[in-house]
Amino acid sequence: MASHRRPKQPSRTRVTVLTATAAAAVAVTAQSAQADPNASKSEVKAKVDKLYEEASAATEKYNGAKEKADKLEKQTERLRDSVARGQAELNKLRNGLGAMATAQYRSGSVDPSMQLFLSADPDSYLSRAATLDQMSGKQAGELKQIQDKQRSLAQQRKEAKTKLDQLESTRKELGSKKKDIQGKLSKARSLLNELTAEERQQIAADEERASRAAGDRADLGGGSEAPAPGRASSAYGAAQSKVGLPYVWGATGPSSFDCSGLTSWAFQQAGVSIPRTSEAQANIGTRISRSQLAPGDLVFFYNDLHHVGFYAGNGQILHAPKPGANVRYESINNMPFMFGVRV
Repeated sequence: MASHRRPKQPSRTRVTVLTATAAAAVAVTAQSAQADPNASKSEVKAKVDKLYEEASAATEKYNGAKEKADKLEKQTERLRDSVARGQAELNKLRNGLGAMATAQYRSGSVDPSMQLFLSADPDSYLSRAATLDQMSGKQAGELKQIQDKQRSLAQQRKEAKTKLDQLESTRKELGSKKKDIQGKLSKARSLLNELTAEERQQIAADEERASRAAGDRADLGGGSEAPAPGRASSAYGAAQSKVGLPYVWGATGPSSFDCSGLTSWAFQQAGVSIPRTSEAQANIGTRISRSQLAPGDLVFFYNDLHHVGFYAGNGQILHAPKPGANVRYESINNMPFMFGVRV
């Protein structure tokens, strides 16, 4: 017969040791999930650059959602104004119809044939009766107007509600994308903070040197390359005046920019209105290959087209690169080039 013995309980000392070991394991796991304390400066920088690129891509999605929200807001406001004006017109029509009905009621309180018999001036009565018939005809017309106006208002109210629902949904989307951007930037800051002050200064100095070197290599006149025709050259000139200003996500100038914010602002200075986002900007003008590029053409990068800048000539671009960097010249080879657009 099997013996059913109660398992021996671990001693308090053993429990304490086990608990401490588990806590230490959790701490180590959490620590390694956040960052590798032995990661080199170059490894940290690579991770930070990747996060900045992801934040830039998320910024373009945010810009698209914001542009949509702005349009919906304007459309909703116009519909509200139209509904308010329509309601005022409807009230006016109803008041007019009410006044006519009152007049008819008063004049029709005595049988018309008796009114004619009792009238001291039959001609005057007949004239009034004809006017009454005309009023009845006008009343029917007013009634139709009221019905038409009511149908129109119902349609406008329905459209306004649809726009408001879309606006609410887009605002939620904006909040989500903003949170995504801020999360990536916060993670990048955390990684940088794990470096020593000296290492952070070295990274900042490297960024500054990269900007200076690219600026020295860039021939502002495009060298032997003729500038793009039309107002693209003027837009590029406007963008050149912003070299050294900081990248800020969602910014459209004049003191800070994101990538598509710089290009859209520059074309605005040249009197040309282009879309806000890089993806939308890729669908304007004429697409051209790398060999066809001229200073002032727009250049697009990455498969999802989340980055845009100006071609500067001599294999250089002018752009607002990423968080933590300023508007600068850079080699076109530093990112995966997709195509150019001549506006």
